[in-house]
Amino acid sequence: MAKTDQPAPVAARPFPAGNTRLRRIDAWALRVAIQRPVETSFGIMRDRPAVFVRVEDASGAFGFGEIWCNFPSCGAEHRVRMAIDELAPLLAGRDFAAPADAFRHMWDRTRVRVLQTAEPGPYSQAIAGLDIALWDLAARQAGRPLRHFIAEDAANDVPAYASGIHIGIALDVVPEFRATGFRNFKVKVGFDTPKDIAGVKALTETIKPGERLFSDANQAWNLDQALEFAQGARGLLDWLEEPLRADAPAEDWARLAKEGGIPLAAGENFLGADDFDAALAAGSLTYIQPDMAKWGGVTGCLPVARTVRAGGRTYCPHYLGGGIGLLASANLLAAVGGPGLLEVDANPNPLRSEIADLTMTDGRIDLGAGPGLGVEALPDTLLSQVTLHQAWTA
Repeated sequence: MAKTDQPAPVAARPFPAGNTRLRRIDAWALRVAIQRPVETSFGIMRDRPAVFVRVEDASGAFGFGEIWCNFPSCGAEHRVRMAIDELAPLLAGRDFAAPADAFRHMWDRTRVRVLQTAEPGPYSQAIAGLDIALWDLAARQAGRPLRHFIAEDAANDVPAYASGIHIGIALDVVPEFRATGFRNFKVKVGFDTPKDIAGVKALTETIKPGERLFSDANQAWNLDQALEFAQGARGLLDWLEEPLRADAPAEDWARLAKEGGIPLAAGENFLGADDFDAALAAGSLTYIQPDMAKWGGVTGCLPVARTVRAGGRTYCPHYLGGGIGLLASANLLAAVGGPGLLEVDANPNPLRSEIADLTMTDGRIDLGAGPGLGVEALPDTLLSQVTLHQAWTA
């Protein structure tokens, strides 16, 4: 995996209004109960958490971001404290010319703490969320959607797929998601291989012309198990995501790519640019999936996505969280371009749907025309779901 002292790549885009000094950072942990748990091969989400952050500079300009916090269940509140107690003081009293400068400063100043605490994930995730918020602030200053702030020729809509679908209920729920406009679907596997294969085969018979079907094992298998599934589902799936652990030997990934017969996807659990460079050099992955709320934000993931495209692979942002991170992922995909699809968790989640009210038409999502990410405030309907709110002020 990536070394903790690895410098992050920098996407240098200055704040339009000149140097920015922050005067306030807010972070909220929210949780909503769900009727149907979201089950993966490694664990079950029995509620939906999210951590949203808001940054404000001395002029009153602001931006929103989101910090990854799905697992473990206590992770959301921990990341609020990480953002406010650990990172906000590092930004105090400093002028930054660009979001990337703040990213680099937070990254460099926390490397000893990462080693001391053995918590590269929470630090990387909190830095990523604040970076997204700083890019949102910069795009708002420019009066442009984030995607057009990054790239003048960015698209205004992106193709998407419905994600988070347990294979055991896929036959029942895929028609529901199709009715809402989805034309591509991803099922979670990694539970019982014969049943998983049978479920994929049954679901394939219902897939309509022009639709695509993907699968995600969430790092469930060793090489032999992954080969068993891949060979049993060969010809039925457009990709097989994380069949092996993210840190599995490169030779295992290479053998699975050669013998499995299904294009491979991974990237959400890479911890830095070195991991993505290594994956591109190895050539085993067809689809590469950074999660910008988990590592990198815009500053880290923008150059990675461009490198993925230049290397002849497909950039598909990973995302399974609240609405702010989804909007950021959609805008980055639109700015980078290419044939990649936006991951949209299709399970009920007001932390997503009440913030990112996106219009879906025939498999594509319209991104709207508001400045930045288009989020003006957290909806009042969600404030009752806040379990922890902390703020830092200069």
